[in-house]
Amino acid sequence: MSRRTGKPSYLQPAPARRAAGFPRVIVGVAIGLALALLGGLGGWSVGRPDGTEAAIADIEAADARRDAQQIAELTTTARQVRDEIAPVLTAIGKEQPDAARAREFQQVLRRAAEPFADPPSGTTATNVARGGLRGAVDQAALAVDSFAAAAGAPATQRATLTDLARRQATSAAAVWAVAATQLDQINVHAGYGHQHVFLTTDPASGAFTPDGEPEGSGG
Repeated sequence: MSRRTGKPSYLQPAPARRAAGFPRVIVGVAIGLALALLGGLGGWSVGRPDGTEAAIADIEAADARRDAQQIAELTTTARQVRDEIAPVLTAIGKEQPDAARAREFQQVLRRAAEPFADPPSGTTATNVARGGLRGAVDQAALAVDSFAAAAGAPATQRATLTDLARRQATSAAAVWAVAATQLDQINVHAGYGHQHVFLTTDPASGAFTPDGEPEGSGG
């Protein structure tokens, strides 16, 4: 009996090949997605403000709110003080020295200086406006003191002291005008618009005057 033999190897069906490239494609896609995810997280991390930046932003916002409040309060104070010292400066420029009037003026100037006795700490621009207003009040007080000195001086010195008092009063108004210009500017920057807290001065004095913009505009 003949021996049974199998089919020749070349007639047998070839074993199915595994798609060797397929797992590589999956791995490549996975790596790409992972890199894209990491890149996105990295970009978000870079763009996000850190704790220090957020703290600085909070401090700056708090400073801006405090400065805006100080500007509003300073403007109110400036209007009150202006209304107190304006009649005094006008009287010194027109009246003859009188002891009773001089004492009255000195009391007014003492009250006018009180709001500036313990100034709060603010921004440079606000501090400059406040310091200028205080300087004008101090100069007005010197004018009043000279007016008082003229009232009690001998007749030979009275004219000289009266002239000194009037020049000091003019100087006080000029200093106030500079401070009022600064006050107007910081009000605009704070969003309150133009606030014109000026004294009435002689046009020939050369003192700063309001810019002509409507009150409250430009905020």
